[in-house]
Amino acid sequence: MSTAHLLAVTLAYACAAAAAIGIGYTVFASTLIGRFFARPVAEPTSFPPVTIVKPLHGTEWALLANLSSFCEQDYPGPVQYLFGVHDSADPALQTVDELRRLHPDADMTVVADARLYGPNRKISNILNMLPQARHDVLVFADSDVSVGPGYLRHVIGELQQPGVGLVTCAYRGQPDPGFWPKLSAIATNYQFLPGVVTGLALGLARPCFGQTIAMRRDTYERIGGFKPFVRYLAEDHAIGEAVRATGETVAIPPFAIAHACVESSAKKLITHELRWSRTIRRIDPAGHFGSALVHPLPFALLALAFSGGALWAWPLALAAMVARLTLKLLFDRALRKPCRDLWLLPLWDIVSFAIFVMSFRSSRVIWRGFSFKVDGDGVLSAAQDE
Repeated sequence: MSTAHLLAVTLAYACAAAAAIGIGYTVFASTLIGRFFARPVAEPTSFPPVTIVKPLHGTEWALLANLSSFCEQDYPGPVQYLFGVHDSADPALQTVDELRRLHPDADMTVVADARLYGPNRKISNILNMLPQARHDVLVFADSDVSVGPGYLRHVIGELQQPGVGLVTCAYRGQPDPGFWPKLSAIATNYQFLPGVVTGLALGLARPCFGQTIAMRRDTYERIGGFKPFVRYLAEDHAIGEAVRATGETVAIPPFAIAHACVESSAKKLITHELRWSRTIRRIDPAGHFGSALVHPLPFALLALAFSGGALWAWPLALAAMVARLTLKLLFDRALRKPCRDLWLLPLWDIVSFAIFVMSFRSSRVIWRGFSFKVDGDGVLSAAQDE
């Protein structure tokens, strides 16, 4: 047996082993989603005043609908809506004007302040806004998020549980019109969300998602406010860890909010996913390397290729395909969404694996048109193009 042939056989069996483990992971993740959403939702014992903090930047296709969903809450307590931009000419403010017309009784405050405190412009925006926050319960929520009418009461109910210092929410992808946003939503719903559910079930995940961060003002002050996080790319992860360091817990209620998938081109989608993948690699190298096993289909196809189309490799590829499609069916049922675009899932699996491989090439990320490097703590520093 030649050296080249021996190498090909070795790689074939290695990829087959990885595919088999990945199939097992996929089947396991598929069984967990129903349990995650079956847990009881916490109801509040009181309805304290809340300030919802919404940093804005530019226009989005569904911005008005997303913001309106926060104004249509089944929450009897007072709610202040605090919007912030860096530029007083930001077109997002036109949407806020329309929001005022749709909800004339809503208590809305707008802050336009150009001050920056570090490379994370979102955190700088929030720091500029917070002096105008009137209430002691703060709910930070991204502009590209849509929620149901019970969102706020359930978040507050979870925050009132003993020992809870922060509440965050899992999320599903809600695509803007077009092919690439659909592919982005596939990534969120059938790669990211299964990973979250599985990580929580095994006690391996310590998530905190910027789509929702709810905390009391005293917790905010105990972690030193948000100024320590102005140099973090994954500031949500760092905020969650800071709250845990105080001895309080981070709670995730059993429902998913909708996160807009807006990547309108292949370049934007790959840049976004590569930024996320490289950030995770720097923050959690072992976990990121282990996440290779969430790609059973690409590994099965590689086993098929390295084995020269051996008969034993074909059932493995079929099993990987069936496992992934079954996961999609079960997650769609749990998320109460129609099951469609099945063909996009294997396409995304292949693209996602390529992005995973690319994530090891460097630590450079592109964020809002600027190039940064991310260190092992998730801190940003200026980077030159490589």
